[in-house]
Amino acid sequence: MLWKSTFEVAPRALVLFLLVLASPTVQRSTLGERELTPLSSAAISTLVSSPDPLKQLDPKNPSSHLSKILIPRVPDTANNTLVRNYIIEKLEDLKWHVEQDAFDDNTPFGQKHFVNIIATKDPKAARRVIVAAHFDSKYFPEPNTFVGATDSAAPCAIMLDLAETLNPLLDERAHRLEVGMEEDEEISDTTLQLVFFDGEEAFVQWSGTDFTYGARHLAEKWATTYALPNSKRRLMGSHATEIAGIEHLILLDLLGAENPRIRSYTLDTAWLFDSLVSVEKRLGESGAFAYGDEQGMAPEKWSSFFYTRTQVDKNIGGIGDDHVPFLERGVDVLHLIASPFPSVWHTPRDDASALHMPTMRRWNIMFRVFMSEYLNLRPDEKKSRSATAIAVERSEIELVIGFITQAFSSD
Repeated sequence: MLWKSTFEVAPRALVLFLLVLASPTVQRSTLGERELTPLSSAAISTLVSSPDPLKQLDPKNPSSHLSKILIPRVPDTANNTLVRNYIIEKLEDLKWHVEQDAFDDNTPFGQKHFVNIIATKDPKAARRVIVAAHFDSKYFPEPNTFVGATDSAAPCAIMLDLAETLNPLLDERAHRLEVGMEEDEEISDTTLQLVFFDGEEAFVQWSGTDFTYGARHLAEKWATTYALPNSKRRLMGSHATEIAGIEHLILLDLLGAENPRIRSYTLDTAWLFDSLVSVEKRLGESGAFAYGDEQGMAPEKWSSFFYTRTQVDKNIGGIGDDHVPFLERGVDVLHLIASPFPSVWHTPRDDASALHMPTMRRWNIMFRVFMSEYLNLRPDEKKSRSATAIAVERSEIELVIGFITQAFSSD
């Protein structure tokens, strides 16, 4: 079996470096840099514990999101369709608006069919923050056993869990906005969108146009499609395109292996990078990373996933990936990719054994808190209301028992 040699990493790493230097910015985030309000300890406790942050990421659980995705899923194959249908089914169960962006494109092996998955919580929202990953796996000659656990089955499973976790909180935020209880209506009109790109991997080699098929198609489509007007989009202008509504694109790739190292690539999202680092620090210091007998996640023993960023940092380029077509069009991008790549990259060893469960759990709770703070969600409110309801019911029961006891005592 022929596996991609390590020298092929260089062209992929250089692609974005040249683009960042050469491409002018045509669009910047609507709200720009801002300070995210940290969640309370009660809210963080809720997100860390419920739902179970590892249940859907456990490869030993045959019904988990990860297990359903962790199969060879090359574009234009039956397995790719199986995974795509699974992702769509789970998001439609949550009542999200799901679009299939289908198209054909030429590859070194002839014309292939690709389908991007776009799931939006509120399709009428004026703006959206995108969390994205590619759901296809790399082509290898038969028998192809490559399942791409870090590349990128694990990120896709994390995204599905994120949707399930935040869905009721997004509903609550919408209710607060509707009844005038939301303090910051501008931020609260930003919805969450998940994009699962097809065709990120090269069929032969990362060169020419043999890569990022789905991302290139979708970026071009959104850049040339006018946004449909509605009451929430009235301030966007009559000539705004779909790409203009993107607040940020947060791209996940090559995550799940132990001890990843993540860096900030652009100044436009340095503040967002710092916000994620802040989430990691607060969770680590609180003991939230502690898991079983894994000593490396214990308080005062865990180490950061992130390279230290200084105030004098400049745009340093980056690694070619699905975000590049959007970056070229001025979208603010936070690229969360392990660098150096996991040692199992594009080898048969990138399977379930490459995933480190304490690391997977840590990524999951970090994204829950990070996106809750970005979207101005309040995870502790639901818990508080539930606790109040329980207290009321308990008081009512105790009152009834008191009446019964008194009645028997009178007899």
